[in-house]
Parts: sequence; C-alpha cells; structure tokens
Amino acid sequence: MSLLADSSMHVREIFNVVNHQLATRPTSEPVAQSWARCVNEFQLDPSRFVTPPILTEYELSARREAMGDLIACSKLEMTTLYQQLADPELAVVLVDAGGVIVHQVSSVPFAEAVASDGFRVGALWSEREAGTNGMGTCLAERDCIAVCQHEHFYPRYTSLTCSAAPIFDDSGEIAGVLDVTSRSKLLQQHSLVLVGMSRQMIENRLIDARYRHANMIHFHSRPEFVGTLHGGKLAVADDSTVLAANRSALFQLGFRSLGELRGRRIEEAFNASLEDMIARSIRGSFHPVTVYSANATNRFFLIAQTAQNAAGRGARVAVAAPVPRTSTSTPEKRAPAARLDEIAHLEFGDPRMASQIQLGARVVQRKIPIILRGQTGTGKEVFAQALHSISPLSSGPFVPVNCASLPENLIESELFGYRAGAFTGAQREGRRGKIVQANGGTLFLDEIGDMPLALQARLLRVIEEHEVTPLGAETTVKVNFQLISASHRNLLELVHSGQFREDLYYRLKGVELNLPPLAERVDKLPLIHHLLEAEADGDPPELTKEAEQALLSYAWPGNIRQLRHVLQMAIALCDGQPIRCDDLPAEVTQRAPDLPPPAASQAASQAASQAAPYTAAPPAANADDDADLSALNAIQLNERETVLTLLEENRWNVSNVAKALGISRNTLYRKMRRLHIRLSHDGSANDAAEADDAADDPAPHATAAEAFPTNASRDTHHA
Repeated sequence: MSLLADSSMHVREIFNVVNHQLATRPTSEPVAQSWARCVNEFQLDPSRFVTPPILTEYELSARREAMGDLIACSKLEMTTLYQQLADPELAVVLVDAGGVIVHQVSSVPFAEAVASDGFRVGALWSEREAGTNGMGTCLAERDCIAVCQHEHFYPRYTSLTCSAAPIFDDSGEIAGVLDVTSRSKLLQQHSLVLVGMSRQMIENRLIDARYRHANMIHFHSRPEFVGTLHGGKLAVADDSTVLAANRSALFQLGFRSLGELRGRRIEEAFNASLEDMIARSIRGSFHPVTVYSANATNRFFLIAQTAQNAAGRGARVAVAAPVPRTSTSTPEKRAPAARLDEIAHLEFGDPRMASQIQLGARVVQRKIPIILRGQTGTGKEVFAQALHSISPLSSGPFVPVNCASLPENLIESELFGYRAGAFTGAQREGRRGKIVQANGGTLFLDEIGDMPLALQARLLRVIEEHEVTPLGAETTVKVNFQLISASHRNLLELVHSGQFREDLYYRLKGVELNLPPLAERVDKLPLIHHLLEAEADGDPPELTKEAEQALLSYAWPGNIRQLRHVLQMAIALCDGQPIRCDDLPAEVTQRAPDLPPPAASQAASQAASQAAPYTAAPPAANADDDADLSALNAIQLNERETVLTLLEENRWNVSNVAKALGISRNTLYRKMRRLHIRLSHDGSANDAAEADDAADDPAPHATAAEAFPTNASRDTHHA
C-alpha cells in the first residue's frame, strides 16, 4: 500500500471514531477522546499537517529558567533511561507543563532525522499544536499513556511510538512530562514501565531539591523497601508540620491528595514525635526503626533524617536511598571526591571512560545493582574491583564468579552452596556457595549472559528476598551484598530472543556502564606508559617513536588484556633498552590504518559523549587494512556491521556465527572477504572456499535483509 493510501485510510479512521462510526482497528478510550478533542475543540484536520511551532531562544531560555530545578533533577535520570533502553532509534525528552520540549537525550542521527518533523528542543507538542501524541495527550489526561504509531493524530507521526508519564511537583500539580519516543516496536513492552519508574525518581529528587533544609522521613510497611523507589517520603519542618510528600507516602497513609496532609503535624500520621523518630534513627545507625500509624494498628519501618544527618551520613543512608543515580542538583549526595580519587587509575584522559567511572562511583554508594558492558579484555573485573573498593561494603570480600567458565552442572553448587551429603561427591562438611561468601561484600558475576535459565530464576529470588537456600538444605541464609554483573553480550537482545529472563535483567540493571574498547580510547598513550611502569621491575623502558606509533595504530581486538601481554613480552625482549618494533609481535607492527591526531580524536569522542553519554560503543572491527568502504553500498554496509557484531558477540568464532546465520563456514568466509572483514589469524582465508560457491551459496546475491533477517532493521550509522 502506498504512503498516500495509508494516510488517507488513517484520516478516515480518525473521522469514523470521532463520529462514532464503525472503526477498522480497536482504539483505546484515551486516544479516541484525544482525537475528538483535536477535531472538535482544536479544529485540527489530520490530512493537513502543520509542523509544531518552535520557540525563540529567548522564549525557550525563559521556560528553562522557570523550571530549572526540574531540569536539573531530570537530566541524569533521562540519560540513564536512554542507556537502559539501549536503542539508537529513540529519544528521551522532558516537556514543561505547556508541552514545550526543554531537554532531550538521543543519538545524533535520530535527532537529525526527526527534527524536520518538529521533534526538537523548543518545539511545542501540546495536543492543540501537534494533535494526539505521547507528550500532549499525557498532559491532557494527567496520567501515564502510550500512543502507538497509528494512534497519533497526524499520519506524519505514525512511524513513532510514544510512552509518557506526568511529573507532579510537591503541590500535586503537573510540572512536566517525561516521554520516550521511538521507532522501535520492541520498546512497547517495557518502556512505559521504565518511564514511570524514572518519573517517580525525578519526583523524589524534586522533593529533595526543594526541601533540602527540611527533615526527611523515609518509610514503608516492609523494611527492605524503606528508601527505595516504592517507599514513602515526607519532608517535615522543624516544627513537625508536613511540607511535602510523594505519592507512595499519601497512598500508605490513606490520603487522597497532598492538600489533606500538608500542614498537619507528623504525630497525626505516626504515633511518635519527629524528635523521637530522629533520635531512634541515629541510635540505630540509620537502619529502619519500627513505628505505628497514629489512627490504626498499621506498622511501618522508618528512617528519619535531619538535613545535617543526610549530609554527614551519606554512605550509610545511601544503602536505602531511592534512586540508582544522583542528580547534579543535590551535590551533597555525590560520591566523595576522595572516593573518586581511589579509582582514578582506571582512566587517563578518556572522556567516555571518565563518565562511566563517575557514574559508577555514585551509584555504588547506594548498593544499586550494576551491569558492566564491554568487549573481552576491556577490564570489566578490574573495574568491578575498583567499584568494590569504594563501596559501603568495601570491608567485605570481593567474590568473582565466571558464569561462562563453569560447567553447567557445577554453577548451581558454586553459587548457592550445598549442605553435607547433599549429593554424591559432595564434600563431607558441605560447602558455602559464592553468594554466601560474598555476604557483606561484593558478588561479581562475569559473563552473566551465559547463566542457564533455570539458575536465573533462583538468582532472581536471591536478589528479591536477600536470602539463599543451599542445595539439600531446608533453612535459608540471609545475605547482603553489592551485585555487579558483566557481559560482552547485549543482554537486552538475549531477553528478546528468550535466552535471558526479562525480570532478572531489570533486577540486575540498576544502571549499565559501558567500557569503551581500547581502540576507541583517546588516552591510549598514557595508558601504555602506565602499564609499562606497572609491568617493569624497576624503571620502565622507553619506547622508540616507531614502536609507540605501532602500539597506537594497532586495533587491539583483545583490548587491555592483549596490550598488557604485548608489553610484558616487549619488556622481556628489550633487555633494558628502549622498546623497538622488533620487540613487538608481527601483527602489531604491520601497517595499520592512519588514526586522527589525538586532539581531533578527543574532540570527536567528547562530541559523541555529549550526544549519548552512556550508550554502548560499536564493536572494534578487525577489517582489511587496505579496505575502501566507500565501494560498499548502504545494504552492504549494514550487512558488514551485522557480521562484525555477530563475530564480536561470538568472540570471533566463525563456526558459531555461521551456525547462527544458517550458512556454511565457507559462505561466511566469502561474505567476510566481500565486506572487507579479516580474521587476524586467517592468512589467505580459505581459497578453497571459492570452488564451493555454487554448492554452498545457492543465493550468492542475496540482500542483507535476506541473509540476516533478524538484523535487517539495525541502525547503520556506526558502519
């Protein structure tokens, strides 16, 4: 069907619904009401698209200034939400109460693609101006809403899916809307849930920002939820009157609106005075204490803090803090500078690495689960150990478990332990599992994507219940640990393919940190000198200009691990003299593609970091040195990126990639040569494969979409 015919059908559909005639597709009640408002109240015509108006710089600046605290409380949450959704074809936006986009987080290509349709900072997206859409309709309905493709008013926007949630301020009024707009259908299942969670975090931050000098009370009917996203929060003045409350607090205390609670004394909510609750919290080292409802027998667990308590007890109270990130508007809750100094050795000037270190240092103070993404050899375990060293549980053990290296039949006993005599071959005295060993410290699950599905369910229960049951035992063991997971694979893709539990994924992913591959870091030279100094027994040897250039130009498919091994060998061979090219492996000294000068490279990296600070880096390509990619068309470039991604995810195991694609190894080798992809150990790469072309490749001219159907829609701007 042509675009014109599809647009005409969409217009007819809207008028059928508005006029209460038979519709061809089911339409939700909020969307139907929105279409009616657009036609009857705003006099809009879906067949006559008008680009939303754009504010002037002066008007936009005034809007931003008026809601400066909300923007400050939202920025980091928006960036983290963008990173959690992990899709370059989406934008996370914040609009004010009038529908103006005041802040946006997206990839540069997506932002440029939708800007022509008026989707940009400064644009007015109320229903009156842009018809039915996530942001405008959310403002009109004052509730969370998803507007999926054909539900938009204008046919121009039917390729988009929007998930939006209203942000309410401390007075109960709408302060703005948090929205995710995407071209991907995959996000419909969970994006609205994540948007709603991020909205709650922003609302809690807004209370912190506006009442930073008030006393804060965190409470819940279950102690493990105190200070979490689900917990109630009250801002209380020194005279014990309630100033502000989040929606969880209102719900738990039985109030329908803030107006019913604001101005009342705290004793009307709990059977204890403010002074008593603060004193008990201090005596209990800011662990939850028990109180009862003033008018019923409901029991609550509570932490009460003065403003001074919150600033002075940051690391302790952060264990029960409500959010996995710290807004730039509340500097008193950031990771202390001294703590950042302790892990500064992880980077030497690379802005992407620095941003991940700063984010990790903040969230680990709150005992939020962390996922580390990065290619093999980028130093995920070293990064995890560094985070452990500055966490509130740093005095406890750091327990690493490599889920990929353990046989499947041993992972369960390794993780959960077993009692004496639990099975044939068990140790006589039983064995504590890694989870119990990590109690009071950090559990590091490396290559978590390789954990069997059956064990994923047990791990999820451990995370939710904070207790573990060893094999063959009837009693449970309480545990408390910082959880850090790592994988070189895309866990969200594993979720979509059914290989990883979705509920476990979101339990593990309080925040995801992405370690850039060595080839893309702009601090390679100082990192090389640092490793030379670390590996040398005494004074580190110098590098000749030629050796230095070879090290800087090499692609480093094995990343820092490979670099460390190369430098160890070079130190042994140079015998105290400057390291020359003869002391380096042949693959390192072979001519590599020219690199941009460091200043240009750093500027490019910083620009990419500003556009999407925490998005995963594209895999480093092991491509032909003399390849001219300009000779490849768009389909071939897309196919090339897909093959590179699959090779990286399978650690460059050609047999596994060929099996995944349903083609022979010889066919894959031919494709790789056509796409200028070379295995470093490949040599001449299967000359015999050419003779099998007709037999092995019945469709030698298949398009990328035919050869790789599951990846046909991948973003191509990295290629």
